Amino acid sequence: MTTLATQVSIADALTTVTPDGLPFRFTAYDGSATGPVDSPIHMHLATERGLSYVLTAPGDLGLVRAYVMGDLEITGVHPANPYEFMRMMLNQVHFERPTPAEALRIVRGLGWSYLKPPPPPPQEHLPKWRRTFEGLRHSRTRDKAAIHHHYDVSNTFYEWILGPSMTYTCAVYPSLDASLEEAQYEKYDLVARKLDLRSGMRLLDVGCGWGGMVRHAAREYGVQALGVTLSAEQAHWANEAIKREGLEDLAEVRFLDYRDVPERDFDAISSIGLTEHIGVRNYPSYFGFLLDRLKPGGRLLNHSITRPDNHFRSTGAFIDRYIFPDGELIGSGRIIAEAQDAGFEVRHSENLREHYALTLGAWSDNLMSHWDEAVAEVGPATAKIWGLYLAACRVGFERNNTQLHQFLAVKLDGTDAHFPLRPTWLS
Repeated sequence: MTTLATQVSIADALTTVTPDGLPFRFTAYDGSATGPVDSPIHMHLATERGLSYVLTAPGDLGLVRAYVMGDLEITGVHPANPYEFMRMMLNQVHFERPTPAEALRIVRGLGWSYLKPPPPPPQEHLPKWRRTFEGLRHSRTRDKAAIHHHYDVSNTFYEWILGPSMTYTCAVYPSLDASLEEAQYEKYDLVARKLDLRSGMRLLDVGCGWGGMVRHAAREYGVQALGVTLSAEQAHWANEAIKREGLEDLAEVRFLDYRDVPERDFDAISSIGLTEHIGVRNYPSYFGFLLDRLKPGGRLLNHSITRPDNHFRSTGAFIDRYIFPDGELIGSGRIIAEAQDAGFEVRHSENLREHYALTLGAWSDNLMSHWDEAVAEVGPATAKIWGLYLAACRVGFERNNTQLHQFLAVKLDGTDAHFPLRPTWLS
């Protein structure tokens, strides 16, 4: 084993790739250190395995692997809500790719043996090239596997994070002091008002999660509501909730691919948080299917995470491997264009970016409140992944790396949109 301290220290190597310095204290098992001594936040690389993770998967993936496995320790923030650390990492730390000569010097100095990659954490999903054995990207088989990876963790675990509404999509805050539950109610009600739901109507909610929109439409508006999800755990929980609320005559959730819904002539369709899983190249068939399931004059409300531009780029390795395998994001302009090309008339669009940052903060608070129970339920590694994920996404929405768009569209009845002259959902 190469003696590290006599050649290149870990802190020296880190300083080479972060020329602007670090806003927090960094120490390593070799005794080296960098960054402000008085920082309340401290990162410690504790093991040689952790160094191998970082060297063999540069960028966020290697850091996440080391953190999940306990080889990289972060103190000064709670693992359920490392928001201040992630804000520093994303706003203040600038990584610069070393020159080939610098990279060679660093690797020689640290030791070639660290270039053998350790096994990844068991929570990590397969790389994209390995997923081809599960089927082509966004095939039915592979979509089902991706949804299972993320949504079938544990209903109990989700209850602790999401709260009583069991709603895993952006809330709409009527005021800054509103509770998460009030904001989720407002989100569902905004969707209902935009769709102009009324008693006796038929609603299809695709990618319905734990049935929040289905139950809201049935309970508050007397709508006959059908939800579909690719998560068996979600479907089971949703139907139990429907029974508890006595809504069996109006509401139903099926464990079903939305493409297999046989019914037609719905008055309205809501899609809340599904578009991210569809795949951009599948937008034509997605919107074509939804258009086909609506009656003339029927409305579609599409609610999804978006990019601030319409340039396609891959999702980061951490999100793809640990959170949303095969997820794809694009700007609202591309999504709206695809809906229009499929035959919809788009009537309204709004960006709720700030609302998602607030929502993620509330979820982080919930996870912190139930941290011990969460660790007991899913294990420390999965709990840490979720803490990191929620905090990183919150910073992403605050930085305008990601946005959240709702757009309202209609299947024209000839040339009649069945719309009033001015919006009715704002009152």
